[in-house]
Amino acid sequence: MLDANLKTQLQGYLERLTQPVELVASLDEGEKSRELQQLLEDIASLSDKVTFLRHGDDARRPSFAIVRTGTDISVRFAGLPMGHEFTSLVLALLQVGGHPSKETAETIARIQSLEGERRFETYFSLSCQNCPDVVQALNLMSVLNPSVRHVAIDGALFQDEVEKRGVMAVPSVFLNGEPFGQGRMSLEQILAKLDTGASERAAEEIAAKATFDVLVVGGGPAGAAAAIYAARKGIRTGIVSERFGGQVLDTMGIENFISVSHTEGPKMAAALESHVKDYEVDVMDLQTATRLVPAAQPGGLVELQLKSGATLKARTVVLSPGARWRQMNVPGEAEYRNKGVAYCPHCDGPLFKGKRVAVIGGGNSGVEAAIDLAGIVAHVTLIEFDSQLRADAVLQAKLRSLPNVTVLVSAQTTEVHGDGAKVTGLTYKDRTHDASKRVELDGIFVQIGLVPNTEWLKGAIALSPRGEIEVDARGAASAPGLFAAGDATTVPYKQIVIAMGEGAKAALSAFDYLIRTEPVDLAKAA
Repeated sequence: MLDANLKTQLQGYLERLTQPVELVASLDEGEKSRELQQLLEDIASLSDKVTFLRHGDDARRPSFAIVRTGTDISVRFAGLPMGHEFTSLVLALLQVGGHPSKETAETIARIQSLEGERRFETYFSLSCQNCPDVVQALNLMSVLNPSVRHVAIDGALFQDEVEKRGVMAVPSVFLNGEPFGQGRMSLEQILAKLDTGASERAAEEIAAKATFDVLVVGGGPAGAAAAIYAARKGIRTGIVSERFGGQVLDTMGIENFISVSHTEGPKMAAALESHVKDYEVDVMDLQTATRLVPAAQPGGLVELQLKSGATLKARTVVLSPGARWRQMNVPGEAEYRNKGVAYCPHCDGPLFKGKRVAVIGGGNSGVEAAIDLAGIVAHVTLIEFDSQLRADAVLQAKLRSLPNVTVLVSAQTTEVHGDGAKVTGLTYKDRTHDASKRVELDGIFVQIGLVPNTEWLKGAIALSPRGEIEVDARGAASAPGLFAAGDATTVPYKQIVIAMGEGAKAALSAFDYLIRTEPVDLAKAA
């Protein structure tokens, strides 16, 4: 099951175990059970602290528990945790085996203080880059707190269960049998949902912070670069982010970041956060900015108001709020989001195995999505508004070679249909003949670009007709002390490498502004 190279690497990790563990399998006579048994036997052969046992009685088969011998400390996987979840398997082995977590003492204490029985179930897909964060967070919680239990379930392997529960997007988390959350969630976000007083305490701490020299809004590549460049100048720097990493977290493969041949979005996001934390940057994560109050004059203070109710002040602000998936804005889309309407084919595609789906959008993202999905689903209908596809020629050639793909151009999606629980089809307008047509299907993947996260900035600074922050050659926005970078600005070509460069430039411009602008004496101004 594991090749020699992977066995060597895993054996090195297993040397860190301090407590014996048992791999307790619940198997049937199917092929996947045989594969799982081979995987667990391979793991057990690599360490004398790991034992394989085939006497599990769990109803889900194949599944297995990783149990600390002689204790009730355990985590469970239903399916084979390979692909993106192999890292989750390795971490679970280490943590159940006594290897200490890298989480802060404060976070560990919060987990251990949770009271009441909590039984979590997470549905994942092996191709989902967003799922491991959730799986690993809940696994750690189950290791640290005996009242927490967690099982990670491969949705593609347990499709009857997925359909019964109406799971149409991953990761999907259930708590004590009831829906708890969907999509990427960090450990901090999960704890915030469980600990209702956490947001109030965080707001109080934030409101008490002193004025920043540079305050960065947004934790994507542009924001991270800005924070690092500002902090290297030795000035008081803070960064506010709704989720550190931003849109990069939803990016599958990155192959055009110069000097790095290939990486994946979550790995890059983790590296960005780690690099920022190498410096004296006050990182305020899980915070949503709701209003910006520009300085009345050069040298004055900028105010940033947060959804939590806290207000921050800074001499300069670098805005890098990034962008999000553009929506179709047609009837039924919002109602059936995560019930058949999806935005990440890599994450949610396996849940539609053998079914009929549509991809909306004929650019590179849409065509790549259709190609990927064609290998999983029964049929793909690609719908493009324009009279021709806009993707690269090589992608179009690959797409048209696939027998289970239909391409519709000059087609405008007008409505999403469903039965109240899930998507059943869509209606599109044939723009050539001005006729409406309906397509019966089970899923819709929207791939029509991005929209800047700037609604909260309207009226505060100048925005383009597309909602982008207008900046000059130095990254300066329309008000004193305000700078901007990344996908939310008017700078063309929304690329990670460009966002990083623009973030660095904005921070350097902010520093130049600070050293050349006399601070306003607020007492005299009053």
